[in-house]
Amino acid sequence: MTERQEQTAPDAVMTRIGQVVMLCHAGDREEARHRFLELWAEIGEDGDPLHRCTLAHYMADAQDDPCDELAWDLRALTAAEELTDDRTARHQSGLAVRALYPSLHLNLAADYVRLARADAARTHLRRARRAAEALGEDSYSDGVRAAISRLELRLGEGGSTDGRWGPPRQRP
Repeated sequence: MTERQEQTAPDAVMTRIGQVVMLCHAGDREEARHRFLELWAEIGEDGDPLHRCTLAHYMADAQDDPCDELAWDLRALTAAEELTDDRTARHQSGLAVRALYPSLHLNLAADYVRLARADAARTHLRRARRAAEALGEDSYSDGVRAAISRLELRLGEGGSTDGRWGPPRQRP
């Protein structure tokens, strides 16, 4: 019973991260960066990998400097490498670590494009495509696949040859 309660109890840190994400999406990137940094200090370099991965992933989006964005995306990937499926499932039932990698590598590829480092961008783009095989069939997954395809076209990578990937399907 205690284990079930732990699995369903809200994660206060993830809730706080989500609140800062909303602040960032509302346009107050400077305040979001400030609050993310406060949370990062609380979590610490050795804190829960899910918290560090999530916070760094969103902190990257709040950056104005592409080098800073890259540094935060690299932190997110490093934290993801420490995650276990058990830890992610305690946060969201059915969430597997491997489902995080397509987006993490896609973000790194986009960072490297902005920094005019095409070879590094292509490396992460290929990793994103391989990792995307772990994604399910839902609107989030469709969006990630479409973003991978768009970046592949931009880099001249050609995209999927099996015809499965492209713009997200229209849902009724």
